[in-house]
Amino acid sequence: MSSSHPLGVVFAVMPWNFAFWQVMRFATAALIAGNVGLLKHASNVPQSALALEELFRSADAPEGVFQVLLVGNESVAPIIGDPRVAAVTLTGSEGAGRAVARAAGEHIKKTVLELGGSDPFIVMPSADFDRAVDTAVKARTINNGESCIAAKRFIVAAPIYDRFEAVFVERMRSLRVGDPLDEATDIGPLATLQILEGLDDQVKRSVAAGARPLLGGTRRPGPGNFYEPTVLVDIPRSSPAYVEELFGPVAALFRVEGLEEAVAIANDTQFGLGASAWTNDRAEADRLVQTLEAGSVFVNGMVVSDPRFPFGGIRRSGYGRELGSFGAREFVNIKTVRASFPSR
Repeated sequence: MSSSHPLGVVFAVMPWNFAFWQVMRFATAALIAGNVGLLKHASNVPQSALALEELFRSADAPEGVFQVLLVGNESVAPIIGDPRVAAVTLTGSEGAGRAVARAAGEHIKKTVLELGGSDPFIVMPSADFDRAVDTAVKARTINNGESCIAAKRFIVAAPIYDRFEAVFVERMRSLRVGDPLDEATDIGPLATLQILEGLDDQVKRSVAAGARPLLGGTRRPGPGNFYEPTVLVDIPRSSPAYVEELFGPVAALFRVEGLEEAVAIANDTQFGLGASAWTNDRAEADRLVQTLEAGSVFVNGMVVSDPRFPFGGIRRSGYGRELGSFGAREFVNIKTVRASFPSR
C-alpha cells in the first residue's frame, strides 16, 4: 500500500498578472495536501499579497499556515536554501525559472515551474469560423495579451486563411485602447515600461527581419505603457516573433496548406504550455491531440486553467503540474508501506 504525506513548507514565487488566481492555484492544492505556504509575490503587487494573507486569516486558517514575505528578488535564493523550506513553486519568466531551479537544485529540493508560452491557435477548414475568430481575438488580448497561456501564433489552413486574416485584423483594429478603469476599454496599458520597451523591440526586430505588419506595430504616443494591437504576417523563422514569447497584444499569423504543416509550425518552438485547435473533423481532432507538443490541448475552445484539470507545460514552459489531482500530488511524499507481521 502507499500513503501520502506533506513535505512541509512550500515556498511560492508568484507573478503580478492574475495576482490572486496564480497564488490560489498553488495554495489550495499544497495546503489541502497538508503543507503550509510561504509567498513571495511580485514586487509591484504587495497589496494583493497582503490581501491574500488576510483572506486565509479571516477563514480561520491556523496561524502560520499561509504567510507573506515582502522581500525582493535577491532574497529568493537564501529562502530556498533555508532548511525549513521543503519545496518551491514558481510561475514567471524563463529567466526566473532558471534562477529558482538552480537554487533549488543546489539543495536537492522539489520544484514546480510554470513559465512562458507561445501557444499555437490552429484553425482548420471544418471549424466553426465565427466562433474560432471571436475566440482568437479574445485569446490573444486577454489581460492585454500579458498571459503565458494567451494564444500568440495563429496557424490557419489556406482555404480559409484570407477570410480569417481579414476578419481577425478588423476585430483587432476595433479594439479600444485606453483607461483600464473604463468599462468600454478593451486593451489597457502594459504592466511596466520594461515590458512595453521589450515588446516594441521584438516587433521592430521582427519587421527588420522581414515580418510585415498588417496592423499596429508601434507604441501609442503619449503617457502610459500603451501598445497598439498588432498583427504580423510573413514572419521569418529567425525573427523574435517566431521564436520568442510576445507578452502583449501582438498576434503572429501563419498560412499552412494542411494539417501536417500546421502541426509542424505549432511544434516548432522552444515552448510547450498550451495549444488550441479548431476543427469539426474528429479524425483531425484526434491527430492534433496526439501530435501537438504541449501540456494542454483544447479542441474548439480557448486554453484556460481550471481547478478540475492539471495545468502546466513542457520544454521551456516548465515542468510539474498545478490543479487537479495531479497538482495535489506534487508536494507530497508518496510513501510505500509494506508491513509483515508474524501469524498468530
